[in-house]
Amino acid sequence: MHNRVTILLLATLLASCGKSAREPVTLTYAHGWYSEPDELKKTAALSQQFTSETGIHIRDIPTPQSTLDMLDLLVKLLRMGSSGADIVHVDVIWPAVLEPDLVDFEPYLAAEISSIEPQLLPTYTVNGKVIAIPYQVNVGALEYRSDLLREYGYDHPPKTWSELESMSERIQAGERAKGKGDFWGYVWQGGVAEGLTCNALEWQVAEGGGRIIESDRTISVNNPAAIRAWQRAKRWIGRISPPGVVAYREGDSMNVFDSGGAAFNRIWLGRTIARAERSHQIYWRPSPPVVKTGFTAIPGGPAGSGATLGGFGLAVSLHSAHREEAAKYVGFLTRAQIQSGEKRTTNNQPGAASDPGVYDQSEESIQPGSPAVDRPAIEAGSLYKQVSEAYMSAVHSVLTGERGAPEAAADLEKRLVKITGFGTGAPKTGK
Repeated sequence: MHNRVTILLLATLLASCGKSAREPVTLTYAHGWYSEPDELKKTAALSQQFTSETGIHIRDIPTPQSTLDMLDLLVKLLRMGSSGADIVHVDVIWPAVLEPDLVDFEPYLAAEISSIEPQLLPTYTVNGKVIAIPYQVNVGALEYRSDLLREYGYDHPPKTWSELESMSERIQAGERAKGKGDFWGYVWQGGVAEGLTCNALEWQVAEGGGRIIESDRTISVNNPAAIRAWQRAKRWIGRISPPGVVAYREGDSMNVFDSGGAAFNRIWLGRTIARAERSHQIYWRPSPPVVKTGFTAIPGGPAGSGATLGGFGLAVSLHSAHREEAAKYVGFLTRAQIQSGEKRTTNNQPGAASDPGVYDQSEESIQPGSPAVDRPAIEAGSLYKQVSEAYMSAVHSVLTGERGAPEAAADLEKRLVKITGFGTGAPKTGK
């Protein structure tokens, strides 16, 4: 009996020694850029908390700010297998491209999925799999100098692109008469990047020019309304927008606006991911405004208005050796993000407001139900990168005067037919 007990004790000690000698799990996390300035700091604090609670370590892999460059890196990391990334950011336009290398979250995070706003999930659902959890949601919006609008006699921000043009011209002329020779009416993102695809899509949707590729997979971009929208934007350059706007990205236009150099700026605003009953709709700017600022919906046109939907979700590599631990971290971050949104609403923090979703509630509101425009990522699937690059190149050639809009639209149609194999058709009136 004594020998049997001794053997059991030895076995227990050996087993415990083996456990203590085992290397702790370390997850590699390829994070993208964030829309909040303190997001990296906040995520670092959360990873430390997660490690303290679970013993699982997190190693960050920084990625490029450009969504196209980031996609290339993510494809490489995922296809490296277990030696690549365990957790990745999936831009709202890339689910179909990355789906073969990502896990289905349903078996892991059913509770977290049920707490997400249902309208946000279809974008990240591919072939019946929820391959990413929405983490940051952005929507295109217009910010404006609320003090200048009042000074020049306007009691509301522009509701249409025509109003934006007339307001921009008047305010720009007035400010330049004060000696501000480099003041502009409107700044936006005109560089050859995904931001231009988002801007141009908003212009042509307002004009009735469709979504580039419609939900029935017909290519609709070569039409008079889209052509008019591109021509309008071309007229802005040098008139109400600086010539250099054709190279601007988000940070460039924001810097001009924040320095007091423009009356209007197209911007991304963030919003919460939680179901409406758990958290009111709130919006926040990537960095606190330093001038008197109001926020409103993207201007419209004959066909109404629509803001491009953006953001990213968190996903786990199908090739990860630690899928369960990675999913656990994604769930942890998701719950923290929802709680952060609830605190914003409860505390009414500066730069965030509860319903109807504006920063300064004395200004024009961005209604939570405002129409959102999806880029044709679902329709194009794994070919979306080629589609977007063709589209932004065509629009940019019009903005720079390299080609006329009718020629660019006709050439783009041919190129998209070749890329996708889809037929052509007319724009749909709905978004």
